[in-house]
Amino acid sequence: MTSDVLLVGCGDLGSAVGLRLAERGHDVLALRRNADRVPAPLRGLSVDLTAGPPVLEDLAARFLVVALTARPRTEEAYRATYVEGMRRALDALAATGTVPERAVLVSSTAVHGSRDRPPLDNETTPVRPADGPGRMLVEAEEVFLEQVPGGTVLRLSGLYGGSSTRLLDMVREGRVTDPHRWTNRIHREDAADAVVHLLTRPEAPDRLYLGTDDEPAQLGDVAAYLAGLLGAPRPPAADPDQGQGKRLSNARLRATGWVPSRPSYREGYAGAR
Repeated sequence: MTSDVLLVGCGDLGSAVGLRLAERGHDVLALRRNADRVPAPLRGLSVDLTAGPPVLEDLAARFLVVALTARPRTEEAYRATYVEGMRRALDALAATGTVPERAVLVSSTAVHGSRDRPPLDNETTPVRPADGPGRMLVEAEEVFLEQVPGGTVLRLSGLYGGSSTRLLDMVREGRVTDPHRWTNRIHREDAADAVVHLLTRPEAPDRLYLGTDDEPAQLGDVAAYLAGLLGAPRPPAADPDQGQGKRLSNARLRATGWVPSRPSYREGYAGAR
């Protein structure tokens, strides 16, 4: 069978995207270091993109999704995965003669810098990466948009949901020490829906979107809500006048018709135990 979707990276988010596309009748070829971890009915191909290019056969990709993950969070690892690894995958796709109708690169709002009392950032805000990984993400976006005609970059804010319990554990253990920091998040289910939405909506998408929920929130407010659910000690209170970090707007993405099922942390964490 000839695959009409190429999924470059198939971790938790990539798998969720691939499964949604498979439910719509697409045949998905997913690249992952260990193809045995690619969920059925997706077809897996084992490849380490940091070491060499994939061999792509039986592929006529109508859709392309790049959803890579780099470990550890260092400039070297991010260059190897997001820049050089992605470039190998894109070159291999180009060698097949396939030009996708739609393509989405999953990037990160880490390319936006932190500020005191931050204004509301959107897609027109200049990037201000604070570290090497952030700079590599900016470079990856540039490579992607240069090599993929009509490609779209989706910068996601902090992913949560599924098996991730990091913030819950911090609240339970009383380890929230920066309550004034502004945070932005998107539930993993909403992030996967956003990728599929941009690939399949009738109108051509723009080149860049911020993927985040409706409500930037200070960490102290989020932690206080979770403490109430968990019966944990109340964390230090947030003070908006001391807020640092970034606040992000999803207005452009929402204008396309995408609607988050968890518009804030309250819906996203409801029922947390």
